Amino acid sequence: MTLSNKLWQANRDLAQECIEHPFVQGIARGNLPRHQFAYYVGQDAFFLEAFARAYSIAAAKTPDWESFEVFHRLGSGVLSEIHLHQGYAKQWNIDFQAVKPGVATRRYTDFLLATAWSQSVGLTAVAMAPCMRLYAFLGQQLAANGIGDRQYADWIHTYSDEQFEQLARQLEQLVDRYAASTPMAHSTYRYAMLCERDFFQAACEVQDG
Repeated sequence: MTLSNKLWQANRDLAQECIEHPFVQGIARGNLPRHQFAYYVGQDAFFLEAFARAYSIAAAKTPDWESFEVFHRLGSGVLSEIHLHQGYAKQWNIDFQAVKPGVATRRYTDFLLATAWSQSVGLTAVAMAPCMRLYAFLGQQLAANGIGDRQYADWIHTYSDEQFEQLARQLEQLVDRYAASTPMAHSTYRYAMLCERDFFQAACEVQDG
């Protein structure tokens, strides 16, 4: 079993918490309160900017050109997510420039960027892999019985798409290539998964108005 798969399997409990989380189930049913989703969109836009920067930092540290190109392709993939959020922002009059990162968002982005700057390419890939694998998992699970035209269908389409799955696999291949199965790698992966869960929880705690 590859390291990336071991890390994912070791954290399936948190993946299950995420798929059962009221925020994700609200997306699945299409009845998530719009103010909660709007908050999430703004926070995720801030997060994705940090995620793209972490890809760029990791690319600069790679020892070979092939992996340098992969990291940049992954960074380009973030743009499709940003475009999705820009669509929601335009539709709902969300001003990304006015977004202030919440505690859960800042905790996650600070962790990612600190890891990218101070740690190896392998550990950076480990820190970033949970986001990609979890969202591919959530998208595929929510799309399993059809998507239809329910509210938030675009979100499900984006993360259930085979192209997103391919990006998740590319990042996991970098984990397998550059990271070692150390206690640090395992704790880093789990911390990122906890950040993902807390990201959803923060959106659910937002009050309307």
